[in-house]
Amino acid sequence: MTTDSGPLAGVTVVAIEQAVSAPLCTRTLGDFGARVIKVENPAGGDFARHYDDVVGGLGAHFVWVNRGKESVALDLKSPAGMAVLHRLLQHADVLVSNLTPGTTAKLGLAPADLEVLHPGLIAVEIDGYGPGGPLSHKRAYDLLVQAESGACSVTGQAGAPAKPGPPVADICSGLYAALSVLALLYGKGRGCPPSSVAVSLFDTMTELMGYPLTYTRHSGVEQQPLGMSSPAVSPYGAYRTAEGRTVVLGTTNDREWRRLATELLGRPDLADDVRFAVNSGRVEHRAVLDTEIAAWCLRHDLADIQERADAAGIGNSRYNTTKDVLVHPHLAARGRWRDIDTPAGPVPALLPPPVIAGFDPPMGAVPALGAHTDAVLAELGLSGAEIAALREQGAVG
Repeated sequence: MTTDSGPLAGVTVVAIEQAVSAPLCTRTLGDFGARVIKVENPAGGDFARHYDDVVGGLGAHFVWVNRGKESVALDLKSPAGMAVLHRLLQHADVLVSNLTPGTTAKLGLAPADLEVLHPGLIAVEIDGYGPGGPLSHKRAYDLLVQAESGACSVTGQAGAPAKPGPPVADICSGLYAALSVLALLYGKGRGCPPSSVAVSLFDTMTELMGYPLTYTRHSGVEQQPLGMSSPAVSPYGAYRTAEGRTVVLGTTNDREWRRLATELLGRPDLADDVRFAVNSGRVEHRAVLDTEIAAWCLRHDLADIQERADAAGIGNSRYNTTKDVLVHPHLAARGRWRDIDTPAGPVPALLPPPVIAGFDPPMGAVPALGAHTDAVLAELGLSGAEIAALREQGAVG
């Protein structure tokens, strides 16, 4: 599949990737119009294909982050398979990988190797901990890095740490990698020499921990997790309603707090209480405010609370489950769902978050393992007989 529209039309990305971080990076580049050629091991391919089989036999993770790619099955342990990869890289702009520590060097695909073999190629490597440290050799998965970076300590409840539900270490590392590619492509277009970029999950997560790390460094206090709330501001949290639903209310400044107290709760006495005049006082006395707000919410149903909060200019939302979000009226009204093709048939997928005027994201198919091997190798000039011979050797799938 050659993408001929979009900001990255004409850019070819080769991906040696697994799981979520690199696949999300390359899918993001594909969403902007790049051509993404996914190189997979003929013996099973990306292991995320097999995490589960809920999408008509396909893994949900794989379907999520691999649409619009071409799958080429190559055995990179085979000299013939590596030779084909290098022919691919001669025509590529970007190589993205997230293999286990040291693997790219063993394959001769380290940045120093690529600079010699494929000058002009932008090489992106996503790993767990980055080079040069005592953890550099370790395998790194989303949960492991979230625990190592302290993210689990500020998630959940006090005494009951939790991993944030979405794999945020993987996701944000993939997005940082995609952002880096865009920056390097822009620089290349202005005559800057191409470069390589390394993004580690640990560096990403410590960056995302910027607020709690800064707070602890300068206060000496380790903030405790508050479930559906925030240690930074108050009131800010989830409250049960009269009919047993959950409403989420939030304030971020003193003016909003006064509106919540007077216009929503009808409690000017709380607005005038010196304990709650500024945010630091409200955080200190969070339990008092939460008790008052919770009691008020229990006397009103969800729709009433949200209508009153909107009228008062108070941020609010409802607590939804995944089933609720699948039928969310806001997504439906804005046409955010599209059907994409998969080996199991069409399935709904969300459009990518950026909305670019005049450009419709390609929303291409999720590929079967090796579905594009013959076509891509033919583009490289290999004959049908040569491809058959490589297949006979096990170099391609």
